[in-house]
Amino acid sequence: MKPLPKALAALAPLQARWVALPAREKRLLLLAGTALVLFLIWQLGVRPALRTLAVAPAQRAALEVQWQAMQKRAAEAAELRGATPMSPEQSLAALKAATDRLGERARMTVQGDRVVLTLSNVGTAELRDWLSEARSGARVRPVEATLSRAAQGYSGTLIVALGGAL
Repeated sequence: MKPLPKALAALAPLQARWVALPAREKRLLLLAGTALVLFLIWQLGVRPALRTLAVAPAQRAALEVQWQAMQKRAAEAAELRGATPMSPEQSLAALKAATDRLGERARMTVQGDRVVLTLSNVGTAELRDWLSEARSGARVRPVEATLSRAAQGYSGTLIVALGGAL
């Protein structure tokens, strides 16, 4: 006979013990081993896959919303790139019109090619609308913002660059 490899030789005492076990104990050990293997397959293979399947629709919906927002921003950027340039005077007039809609809660000061907007308790929707109009209508871009939010709205300063600088 050929000598057994070292790995199999180390298992020889276990094999001898297995042979010596009664049939009932062998069946119980096989049943316990099968249960352990099934448990490991469940924990390492099936359960993570089921969890992924359960979470996937919500993640897909969230990613779809992000994709649509990115598409919208890309279209807006392309539209702004294709727009005819505005003179600083036209930008200033459009910015003044947008600021006038905020009433006494906003004050505009021109400093060279920059405009400083001082806000006092302006609501979120109004500020968002003003920024949107400033970007698309006056073609200005925010350069610096120092805003604080209180219960009544935003207060602080917002500096934008004039002249259609995008």
